[in-house]
Amino acid sequence: MRFGFHTGYWSAGPPAGAAEAVRTADELGLDSVWTAESYGSDAFTPLAWWGSQTSRVRLGTGIAQMAARAPTATAMTALTLDHLSGGRFILGLGASGPQVVEGWYGQPYPRPLERTREYVDVIRQVLAREAPVTLSGRHVTLPYDGGAHLGKPLRSTVHPLRADLPIHLAAQGPKNTALAAEIADGWLPAFVSPRLDAEYRENLDAGFARRDGARSPREEFEVSAAVPAVLGADLESAADQVRPHLALYIGGMGSKSTNFHREAIARLGYEQVCEEVTAKYLAGDRSGAAAAVPTELVTDVALVGTPSDLAAQLARWEASCVTTLILQTDPRMLAPLIAALR
Repeated sequence: MRFGFHTGYWSAGPPAGAAEAVRTADELGLDSVWTAESYGSDAFTPLAWWGSQTSRVRLGTGIAQMAARAPTATAMTALTLDHLSGGRFILGLGASGPQVVEGWYGQPYPRPLERTREYVDVIRQVLAREAPVTLSGRHVTLPYDGGAHLGKPLRSTVHPLRADLPIHLAAQGPKNTALAAEIADGWLPAFVSPRLDAEYRENLDAGFARRDGARSPREEFEVSAAVPAVLGADLESAADQVRPHLALYIGGMGSKSTNFHREAIARLGYEQVCEEVTAKYLAGDRSGAAAAVPTELVTDVALVGTPSDLAAQLARWEASCVTTLILQTDPRMLAPLIAALR
């Protein structure tokens, strides 16, 4: 099992200890470091800044929101970071949700799978650099059909370091997961459990069946799961540190009617838990919402407890389709956590 480290979202400012933890990840030989964005800090700048102090670890966006940038702009940033890092960049992309896409970026959200397909198509064209980039899609048209009517197809002036720079897609639903297997080089799931591994493999197989022969072999396809991880004196006290995180994503992310994180957790069999947590969270009872998260749910989607607890939980992940565990942990606890997992 490979391990990565997720620096997480910024709150009011940079997370304490993140820069040091990124260097630690490099020194400890972790597979990858990942950054996030929502509607505060962006994913690319911290990755470039902190990543400049590393030499081995791969650098991934987990995730860059597609609505935030034109696909050609994302491709420019990706090929730039890939050159600067010596071929260590991973482009993690995601559709985000309608609240952020429409409320923050002022873009329409409907038909996210179709938008993703067109977005990735453009990026692949930029990286291949075989011809000027063109696309006549429902959501992306290059050159633009209108305006000054002076647009023409263009090819990147920079030669990408890797035409096959890996693109990973964040996905939680079955159709989005299948799309990742069809058009991407990796899947970035969140709130998954080894308990549903057979279902995840079935969704991936549906995408692999439609996979273009030009893509990398399915044997090289990566599944990098973001997993909260806490090393503690005992399982319950460690789980207590994860409950508020889960309560936030169940009850506070998205809207009451549309929350993809809540839906992913409900698919694990926690529909009633999700209803209770959401009701308490929306009523302003955040501590009650966290207390309503059962330990069983925490251990389903996280690594928590003593070294022996972590070893037992890790064995389930090692038997799953997951190839890398992206650890979401206090940056200052990364070194002892890795020591316990190894």
